[in-house]
Formats: sequence, structure tokens, C-alpha cells
Amino acid sequence: RYARPEFLDEISASAPLPMIVDGELGMPLDLSHWDCLWEENGDDSELNPDPTNTPKLDPRDQFLLGDPATTSTPFLGPSTPGVSTPSVAMPHVAWLRKTEYLSREGTSRASLTHDMKQHQDNTIDISRDAQLRDIDASFSAIESSDLASLRHPTKPELTAVETFEIFPDAEIWANAYDLFRFSERPGDRPPDVEDPRLDCAVLRPMEADGDHFLAYYLTKDDEDAIQFKRERLARSPDDPPEDEPTHFQFVRDYETVKVEQEVPNEFLLVLDDGMTHDEDLDSKKAGPPRPKGAYYKNIERKMLLKKKRVNTYEAYGDKWDVVKLTHTPMSAEEAQEREDALAEVVDPLFPLARGDADADAEGEVDEATAGLNGHENHDANGARHEIVDAVDVFGEE
Repeated sequence: RYARPEFLDEISASAPLPMIVDGELGMPLDLSHWDCLWEENGDDSELNPDPTNTPKLDPRDQFLLGDPATTSTPFLGPSTPGVSTPSVAMPHVAWLRKTEYLSREGTSRASLTHDMKQHQDNTIDISRDAQLRDIDASFSAIESSDLASLRHPTKPELTAVETFEIFPDAEIWANAYDLFRFSERPGDRPPDVEDPRLDCAVLRPMEADGDHFLAYYLTKDDEDAIQFKRERLARSPDDPPEDEPTHFQFVRDYETVKVEQEVPNEFLLVLDDGMTHDEDLDSKKAGPPRPKGAYYKNIERKMLLKKKRVNTYEAYGDKWDVVKLTHTPMSAEEAQEREDALAEVVDPLFPLARGDADADAEGEVDEATAGLNGHENHDANGARHEIVDAVDVFGEE
């Protein structure tokens, strides 16, 4: 391209379109042909025909009564009386579409429309009583059904062999989990070589010149990663920090391609057979085995990462080559926050407590609003006094 498109603007402006439109926009309408419009109490049957005695429709105008949503073929002429000629609606296709797919696509679209209409006709009761009824019916259906009759929806050769009750995983419920997917395997090893360092990596948020990315760190040796994972499983939140930190070496930077803030249909699932915990763990870490079941935890976010291009001229002062990681005891605020998150699955009265807290918060807002709108307030002794200024409520800066 040797010229910009704006080069033709002057030429197009000097050559207007040869379109001549009269005052009636090509559709003349002479109202003098209808006397009922000019005479008082005139007969307007020509303009407003009787619905029970409609005039005969011209055969050339019959196509105007068709449904545009279902009829997309042009009118080809008057049809023979008494003979119905079904017309097949051709699908709307893009330019240069192969013609051998047109009939198949039209058939599939018609069947899809029919299924959608049937689905819309079936009203679904979503009330609370209906949901409880359907949940109870699902348990009854599972108890009375044969496992061998349950097959995989996409792999019919697979059948169910065992059932698990589903529970929230109270051991990890207070933690927040994000799912990271890499465009290619991280690290410096080929895909066919096992790398035990990958499941204990460190991702550190970074920023340089307004660009946000993640710095990726791994342990130097496999033994360090194995030792770190073993000590982490055996630790208790109240244990003192380790004597020696674990060193994580910088590998490379990754940039986020896609971030999903809400992941409603993906969970972490652990199938527990109900046996005792690992004997290698510390005795204070091990406890009574929990019941057999499938334990789940929701995922907070999903991120897709790809390698960030290395720019030798890019410099950011907060870059770390080594991360020395140790565990520290939780503060009182962190412990309370963890207890509040865990109460959602271990405290049976959690829904009632949350409802009471919301009601208390609304009550405090209503009382404050009443004081502002009524121009009065009460002190600790119940004495009533007027609010002179907003400073009395919010204080000075």
C-alpha cells in the first residue's frame, strides 16, 4: 500500500451518488382517492375492511402473509390452486461456503429450533421446596439403581464401580486456591523427564512500567523440593519457623494471557477411602481418619500463563534472584480470618449467624440514617440531643 485511504476522500466528495429522490420518497400517496377521509360519517370500509368479511387477496401478495423467521425464499409466482408446494428455508450462510454443507446445516438448524421450542414449553419449578424434592429424589434414585447400569456420558464402555458421599474438605477449606495453566511445561527439563520441583514452585507478582507479570521460582535440586514438601505436610500452623530456609532460584517471567475471576463449575476433589493418615507424618499432625467420601474445595480463579519475552533493556529494581522461604506462625488477625472461613463448613449455625450479622449491619445503617434524617441522636445515657452539623457525626479530618 503506497497511499493512505484518506487520499480518496476528496475524490469521493466531488462525485456524489446519482440518486434523485422526490418529495414523496418514491412512494406517492394521493389521499383524494378516498372520500371517507373528507366526508363526515363517510364509509371507510375501503380503508378498514370488515375482519369477518375480508376481501380476496391477490395471488401476487400471498407471500406477504408468510412468517419472515421461517420463510427466507423469494416468491417465485402464484401457486396452483389446491396444490401445496412446500418451500425449504435456505440457511443464511457466509460467503464462499461450500455448498455440500448447506442442506445438512439447514436440517440441523431446524431440529435445533424445534428442540428449543420444546424446552421453552417445559416450565421448571425452581422454588426451594422443588429443589429439596429433587435433591431427595436424586438420593432415592441412586440407592435403588444398579451401579453397573450407570455409564459414562461420552464413554459408554465405562461403568460405575463405587460410590462416594460428597463433603466439603474442612482440612483445606480455609485456603484459597488458584488454577494456573502454562502454555508449555515450565522448568528446563523435557516433558518426558519427571520433575518433582514443579508442585512446590513460587509465583511472585511483579510490575514494570505498568506491565504486570509473574516471576517463577523453583528449587535448585530435587532433594530440596522433596524435603520441603515433606516438612510442609508434617508442620502445624503453630510450629516455630524452620532453622534453615528453603532456597528457590529464579527461572523466568510469565505473563497472564487470560484470567477467569469466577470458576463456578470446577473443584479440587480428593477421594478418601477412610483409612488412617500417612505414618510418616508427625504424630501431632495425624488424627482419627475421616469418613470415606469425596472431599471438594472450590477454585477461586483460573489463569493461563505464557512465557514473557526476555528484554535485556528492561530493568525493574524489585527483581529477586533467590527467594528464601520459611513458615512463620499466624497472627491473631490471620487466625481469626481462617476460623471465620472454616466456620462455613464446620459450624452448623453458620447460616443463622451470618443472617444475624447482616441484620445487625442493616440495623446499624437504619439507626444512623434515622438520626441524620430526624436531626436528633441519643447519647450513652439515653439523652436526646439535636445534630447541629455533620461534623458531630463524622468528626473533623
